[in-house]
Amino acid sequence: MINLMWRVGDISITRLVEMELTIPGGPGSPLPDATPENVRPIGWLFPAFATAEGWIKGSIHALLIQTPTQRFIVDTCVGNDKPRNSPGFNQLATNFLADLESLGWSLDSVDGVLCTHLHVDHVGWNTVLRDGRWVPTFPKARYYLGRVEYEHWASELRGMDVTGEKDEYALAMMDTMNTFTDSVKPIMDADLVELVEVDSQIAPGIRLMSTPGHTPGHVSVVIESKGSRAVITGDMMHHPCQIARMDWCSAFDTDNQQSTDTRQSFCEMFADTPTLIIGTHWGGPTAGRLIREGSAYRLDV
Repeated sequence: MINLMWRVGDISITRLVEMELTIPGGPGSPLPDATPENVRPIGWLFPAFATAEGWIKGSIHALLIQTPTQRFIVDTCVGNDKPRNSPGFNQLATNFLADLESLGWSLDSVDGVLCTHLHVDHVGWNTVLRDGRWVPTFPKARYYLGRVEYEHWASELRGMDVTGEKDEYALAMMDTMNTFTDSVKPIMDADLVELVEVDSQIAPGIRLMSTPGHTPGHVSVVIESKGSRAVITGDMMHHPCQIARMDWCSAFDTDNQQSTDTRQSFCEMFADTPTLIIGTHWGGPTAGRLIREGSAYRLDV
């Protein structure tokens, strides 16, 4: 797996892959509308973002931001050893931390962790299992969690009924409960968390941008330096096909209309500008620039 790197002025952004995926779309898929039959007509997706059969290419990765003085990790993937209902996420044993250190990032060198939202595949490496306890992976970092996001899920989980038959959504909610137990509570207990607003400036050149719909408090991350700009999407868009078909929603969006509206306004804001758009789950080249194409958009890589 290739760990790509981009430069934005004097800031570097590096993709660190935990796992790569190909997804056929349809029922049970994270993007149900992205079936091979629907994907194949979007010609610019091939071969970078879709297989010849029309399966979309995905990735679960963290994005490492190196400024002249600080280091931040955006979204910490699934993590090892964690009990999850999703078979693809359950009790992983990946080389993520070894790969991180091979890039010259020791655990103590990380200054901050930014979570675009609190789903299972975005907070996993917040903690590691050590001597039977979940402890912060990056003991010298501040963990920046959205206040709206945190309060939403804390409220949802307080009233959750874990008894009875479990449908797909109930299983996902159980994973969210487990995620709070093993990936959020330990960093709260260690007093490493800062609850921040959806438009917060995190550090020089790094700020949050409100992009709700996938979750109520979802944020994207804007990186700016020396007149250049990049945006890390988070799960506002799971795949570039949603640039061409903005009404294709994730199976896990909390508000489909809001997520569609967010993608529309995002594309209108950044289309035909030099802004580099970096997808949190985009496989292949992972990044490109938005180009207006009639009433829709495409990604130029």
